[in-house]
Amino acid sequence: MAADRPRCLLLIGDDAAQKRVVTATAARAGWWVFGAPNGDAAMAMLADEDNSDVGAVLLERWPGEAAGAALLHGIRAIRPGLPIFILADEGEAGLAIDAMRAGATDYLLRSRVADRLLSALHAAADRRKGGGELRFLSEKLSQPLEFEQIVGSSPEFRAAMAVAAKGARNRAAILIEGERGSGKELVARAIHHASPRKKKPFIAVDCAAIPHNHIESALFGHEQGAFAGAFTRHAGFFEAGDGGTIFLENIADLAPDMQERLARLMDSGEIERIGGTEPMSVDIRIVAGTTRKLANDAEAGLFNAELLTALSHVTVYLPPLRERRGDIPSLARHLLFHIGEQPGMRPVTISDDALGVLMRFGWPGNVRQLHNVLFRAAVLAKSEVLTAADFPHIQLESAYSRRAADIGSGMAAPVPAPSALTGAPGVTLFTPDGHLRPLEDIEADVIRLAIGHYRGRMTEVARRLGIGRSTLYRKLSELGIMDATQ
Repeated sequence: MAADRPRCLLLIGDDAAQKRVVTATAARAGWWVFGAPNGDAAMAMLADEDNSDVGAVLLERWPGEAAGAALLHGIRAIRPGLPIFILADEGEAGLAIDAMRAGATDYLLRSRVADRLLSALHAAADRRKGGGELRFLSEKLSQPLEFEQIVGSSPEFRAAMAVAAKGARNRAAILIEGERGSGKELVARAIHHASPRKKKPFIAVDCAAIPHNHIESALFGHEQGAFAGAFTRHAGFFEAGDGGTIFLENIADLAPDMQERLARLMDSGEIERIGGTEPMSVDIRIVAGTTRKLANDAEAGLFNAELLTALSHVTVYLPPLRERRGDIPSLARHLLFHIGEQPGMRPVTISDDALGVLMRFGWPGNVRQLHNVLFRAAVLAKSEVLTAADFPHIQLESAYSRRAADIGSGMAAPVPAPSALTGAPGVTLFTPDGHLRPLEDIEADVIRLAIGHYRGRMTEVARRLGIGRSTLYRKLSELGIMDATQ
């Protein structure tokens, strides 16, 4: 395919509303969409040489095990390496896993297709990534995590969690900085769950996924007749989330006028629907996420300085996974445990040689990418133990990416064995300069790990650690862990 020609997404299905959403979203990634009403029509289109620009296929619905497998087999016969994605509803995880086992690349939740499709198309554009890097950890877990259940023992990561946990207990806005996939939404949900607002709504909004001409209505709402197509009154996210928390991911993507309006909201606590005449008060806690240094943007005039001041009373920086490589073994085991609890899945573990592969990789997609690589490997695994052979795309990219973050060249690169880095899953014994960490820090990490592993069941934690509950609570207080759980 010529470099200057657009990539095409083939959408299989006849839902006009779904096609409009997919078409608008794909256009933002430089793709254009054409549709096929059914599988037979799709295969006819793919067989036509005039459609050689098709770079991915999206199925509106999985037609069932037999029909779906036949469709995927037919597509693969025509275009063997073509990424094939499935749309699934919240309760269809089992069906989506069946689709992946039949040969689908991955699946997207229908309710979040507007923002997740972008990740899918970016993955399809870079074929060495092998797909499977779409879904957020928060979509896999039915319950929000406590701060102590968020795995990571590096000093920088634990410091970030301490700042977030302290900030959760007050009313101030919180700014979370970190690369894509570093877990900003997961931490935002933990902040909400640890705050007095936890019984009120939590609403996540990706500002980069909503077209600029729709974002004002989405956030602030509109009155009937406010503009062409406004047939009914619409309550925006701020109104719907009154009393709760709203997480604004990619806040730097807001247009300047929307940044100014958000700054006024944070100052006055009032909103006004488009076309409205009377302001209304809302009690909303704003947590913002960004991949950029907003201070630099504000200095350059690219971000509203007043908004930055209002947002950054508490700032949490999430370090990228490549800077806390020692957390990978514990993260991998933790994520696999939760993956094994999903409908249609079975428990799997991971071998040291596989962990070695993961620890060599630079993880440009951070924890989200790690989760999805593990999820895909677990879906396709032939045994109950994942080995290095279950991660061929990771090994390939490590060998040929030329990224400084990938350790060495291929599997010959030296890397500490996971057992040398961890005394138990998730507990780092050594500092980056090779010295032992203080015993108090190691003990605190063991207790954190136990609390997360046993999901906060403190009687079980104490029993497994071989201490009494009173001793456990005394240690929590002495080590300062209780501060992150209250």
